[in-house]
This record gives sequence, C-alpha cells and structure tokens, in this order.
Amino acid sequence: MATTQRATSNRFRKTFGEPTGRAATKVKPSLTPFVQEFIRHSPFAVMATSDAQGNCDASPKGGKPGFIQVLDDRRLLLPDVAGNRLFQSYANMDANPHVGLVFFIPGITDTVRVNGRVQFLSKQELEQQNVEVCIYDPDDRGLYLQGIVIEVEEAYGHCPRALTFSRLWDVETIAAHQANRPIADRSTNV
Repeated sequence: MATTQRATSNRFRKTFGEPTGRAATKVKPSLTPFVQEFIRHSPFAVMATSDAQGNCDASPKGGKPGFIQVLDDRRLLLPDVAGNRLFQSYANMDANPHVGLVFFIPGITDTVRVNGRVQFLSKQELEQQNVEVCIYDPDDRGLYLQGIVIEVEEAYGHCPRALTFSRLWDVETIAAHQANRPIADRSTNV
C-alpha cells in the first residue's frame, strides 16, 4: 500500500496539505531500476522494526556495497552477520513482520526507503542460496547466522534535505571529528 494511499490523520492533511508533484507519485509497490541500483551500491542501511505493541527498534546494518541483495523487483535478501546477540529486531519481526529500511551511500545526499514484510531464513537456507559473507575486515564472528527476505510493499528515493541540513557528508566536519573526537570513545564509556 503506497504511503500516499495510507490512512493519514485528517488533522495533518488539514494542517499541512496533500503531497504534490513528485512526492505524490514517487512511492511505488516495487523496486524501480533506480532503487535497485542504489541498493546495489549501498554499504549501509538502518532497519526499523516494532513489536506487536508498537515498541520500536532501529538497527544499523553494513557491509560491502550490495550486501543487501536485490533478488528481483519485489524482494530483498538481508543476511545477518553475527553481532551482539541481543536480537531486538528479530524479536520484533517475530511478533510483527513489518520492517522499514533506509539505505545510504557515503557522500550521496539522496537515500532510498523500502518498507515491507519479512520472512526468516536459516543459516542453512542462506548456504543453499550460496550467499557469501559480504563485509569488510571480518573478525572471528564475521559469519552469517540467519537472514530475512523482505517482500517489498513500498519503495522510493528520498530527497536529500535531511542529509543536506545535517551536513552529514561534509568532509571538513568529518576530518575535524577524526582529528578531535567530539565524544568519548565507546569503549571508555559503555
């Protein structure tokens, strides 16, 4: 169901109006060629889930570009590399199969959004599909535990305003943060 077709509170539509121009037509029920190409070049995504009561979680996912595989114009495959074993996202998806993903490409201010429903895959099912670990600098836990197939319900390119407003990819800011970290190292402040 496209975002523009979702039931939206009349209060927000009355206050702010209806989407216009490209915003009114950009949400598609499948992965357009542009969206597919963006995902194939993306080394990083944030995955949002919620449990049956609506408690939310957002989890960063990363690997070599294309680590989330485009299977076809309606399905993505996200293999899961061994992590902290908290499994908040998986617990949420077990109770509520809906998921949202935002894809990023370093230095590019556009993003891509994909929403859909998940289906779990075991490690054996990943192996049967010959899915190889697609990460940089793997450590001793750099292996796949399981994965999900995302059945796409809506997908679209998202405008660059948030990344432009934040100057997320500004090279001078990045260099300054690398030279003088603005926050304590995570290992010293758990």
